[in-house]
Amino acid sequence: MPAPALSTHRVAGDLVFLSGVVPPRDPATGHATLDVAGQTRAVLTTLQQNLAAAGCSLADVQRVGAYLGDLDADFAAFDAVYREFFAEPFPARTTIGATLRGVSVEIDAIAVRPAGPAS
Repeated sequence: MPAPALSTHRVAGDLVFLSGVVPPRDPATGHATLDVAGQTRAVLTTLQQNLAAAGCSLADVQRVGAYLGDLDADFAAFDAVYREFFAEPFPARTTIGATLRGVSVEIDAIAVRPAGPAS
């Protein structure tokens, strides 16, 4: 029996919890082939798609957890791309150095779903 699919997001009331997203990996090596900027761009693009599936956009994100394989070396490139995707006021963010197994960037988030039209 195959393992059940993992959730990209879960909705609880008005809150949307987005699972950690990593960049694509080379199937032969298990490692990402993009540099940190490219990995960040790929991750944030996937995060946008997951938000859209939950009825949200990046503007609805309130908190971001960012995990970098080498916090000192990768932060500037990561942050530059992050600022291309998010506008002020930026979501609350925690950026942590972590062991990520073949990738340099992983991002999770919490969003608040926008209110629907009044009935």
